[in-house]
Amino acid sequence: MSQPDVSVEPERRALRLDLRDMRGLIAFAVIAIALVIIAQATTDTFLTERNFTNVMRQMVTNGLLSLGMLMVILTGGIDLSVGCIVAFAAIAAVGLTFDQLDRYTSFPVIPAMLLAVATGLVFGFINGILVARFKLAPFVVTLATMTTIRGLTYVFSDVPLAPQPAIRDQFRWLGATRIGAVPVAIILVAVAFLLGWVFLNRTPLGRSLIAIGGNRETVRLAGISVTRGIVVAYMICGGLAAVAGVILASRTGNVQPSLGVAFELDAIAACVIGGADLAGGKGSIQGTLAGVVILQLMNNLLSLWGVQDFWQQVFKGLIIILVILMQSQTRRRN
Repeated sequence: MSQPDVSVEPERRALRLDLRDMRGLIAFAVIAIALVIIAQATTDTFLTERNFTNVMRQMVTNGLLSLGMLMVILTGGIDLSVGCIVAFAAIAAVGLTFDQLDRYTSFPVIPAMLLAVATGLVFGFINGILVARFKLAPFVVTLATMTTIRGLTYVFSDVPLAPQPAIRDQFRWLGATRIGAVPVAIILVAVAFLLGWVFLNRTPLGRSLIAIGGNRETVRLAGISVTRGIVVAYMICGGLAAVAGVILASRTGNVQPSLGVAFELDAIAACVIGGADLAGGKGSIQGTLAGVVILQLMNNLLSLWGVQDFWQQVFKGLIIILVILMQSQTRRRN
């Protein structure tokens, strides 16, 4: 009896995975088109340039958070602190750039923004070390750092003591400038997703993140540093959250320490909708991007219908539960 040619099995598996990804993207496209048709049929403002620009601007924050969250989820972790990092980075960027009550020396805009982003990298490093080096549960670690960072944000904000100063035009450029109807910030998000795809699919470190979520012990026995992979994932997540905070502060010009509440829910929802498995080892850049787009279209449609924010949060929570149940059933069948 002839033996099967095992050399073609990896190619067959890769082909099956590619076909699944293609079917998933087609399904996302169908859902997005359906949402657009429903929105246009039920509202008069959905396809206006103003609403189109607002949708893209609102997509910036969740896009960056979801991209970072994907890196962590691929390793089998979770990061509940991203919303607080958004607030801290926004407060840091504004606080470093402007004099408040003549008690601080202002920084130039670019160094202030870079220092704010650096705080996100530091928080991500701390999360990663606690999870990877000390073997602590990601949920517990990031819940603790979420509380700590939120407290530090209030400590350093000075909001109760003085009104927020006017934002300089140079600071507002990043979040408020448009090229036609397209905000500059959404272009930065597109570049970030492109770099994220290259990182996950074309670099050994990026591919190791997926492997860590799939089977951490096998990765360790293969000589790959699990600790380094996890720390890098959390640093990327924290850094992108800080970038989102800086852009949000630049766009709105009104930063409060309560900024970023429940942002982590939107990021997790986008990743889960995009096919990421909260158990780790499964997820893609293109799926996450599709999840961000669909979630933002749904948010915009609900807002145009006049649905209150707390009902939108209920809706997102139910979506996460439904998708997790579907993933659980799929794992059992497999």
